[in-house]
Amino acid sequence: MSLLLPVNTMSEPELGAPAEGRIISGNPQFRTWNAEETSDGLYAGIWEATEGKWHVAYDEWEFFQLISGVSVVTEEGKEPVTLRAGDSFIIRPGFKGTWEVIETTRKTYVIKL
Repeated sequence: MSLLLPVNTMSEPELGAPAEGRIISGNPQFRTWNAEETSDGLYAGIWEATEGKWHVAYDEWEFFQLISGVSVVTEEGKEPVTLRAGDSFIIRPGFKGTWEVIETTRKTYVIKL
């Protein structure tokens, strides 16, 4: 096993969508290429979503960087934040709000449960 692991979209993605009851508008669809998953709850890969808006609630810690697209993330009680390619953020456990994809968005991510 190599200790150098590529993170790419050459394999078949896992398909998904927001959980039932979370969609606010549109018909957002997800594609995820999970490149790393460890027994201690570390995940890394690439995630993509199509246009739409949904409620989010994070129990995990996540670092991400947008590769392409435009999204607006709004934390409950805070001003909306527009994300564009190249932007990087950390979302901490307990974050609640909305994620709205304006233009199909692709991001790299590292999640720690």
